[in-house]
Amino acid sequence: MRVALFATCVNDAVYPSTAIATVKLLERLGVEVDFPAAQTCCGQPQFNTGYRRETEPLVRRMARAFEGYEHVVTPSGSCAAMVRDNYPRIGARASAEGRGEDLSDAAASLVPRTYELTEFLVDVLGVTDVGAYYPHKVTYHPSCHGLRMLGLGDRPRRLLGAVKGLELVELPGADECCGFGGTFAVKNSDVSAAMGADKVRNAESTGAEVLCAADNSCLMHLGGTMTRLRTAVRPVHIAEILASTEEEPLA
Repeated sequence: MRVALFATCVNDAVYPSTAIATVKLLERLGVEVDFPAAQTCCGQPQFNTGYRRETEPLVRRMARAFEGYEHVVTPSGSCAAMVRDNYPRIGARASAEGRGEDLSDAAASLVPRTYELTEFLVDVLGVTDVGAYYPHKVTYHPSCHGLRMLGLGDRPRRLLGAVKGLELVELPGADECCGFGGTFAVKNSDVSAAMGADKVRNAESTGAEVLCAADNSCLMHLGGTMTRLRTAVRPVHIAEILASTEEEPLA
């Protein structure tokens, strides 16, 4: 099987280790991974800030960049949700305004082929035990996009539960937002910081060494909070845990 990696701009610019881990994991499972160099931002920051028309060229660019691939896989619930939930809205609105029929076509071509990493592993490859090894105590934060928009359910927890050596502990208030919310963290910084502190303190209460999530946007926010609170808990993306093996362990 051959897939295209949608790395996302956050991972490409700030957390390349997550994209690298995704490739290692998929290749270990026998998947051939391509990285279409034409990919850029999916348009989520623009769309969430109210710049819908400025997002439209990025929808077209995404469709061109990933044309011809049966599956497009991304280690980001929020970016997968942007494509699956918001691209059809953008296309429909443009069509209703009497322009941009190609936007509807672009959205229609991408939506059924775009998968968040954990749902691709479980639903397409049909695996939960990916041969990972990670001897640490971990608690899992389900990001809002993955939880509410994609409906990832227990897929990430099933994958973590099958990791050799990993002790998975329940996170109190797991379904509560961490406070990042994209531009929400900028526009409502005090509320955002308070929500992040609550999430980190809940993680601390579990005794976990690691707070895991499937979105580096959440982990970026929570990692900064952890630094300010001087906690011993550290943020790690689920792709990096699943890519870790006894032969090549993640520190």
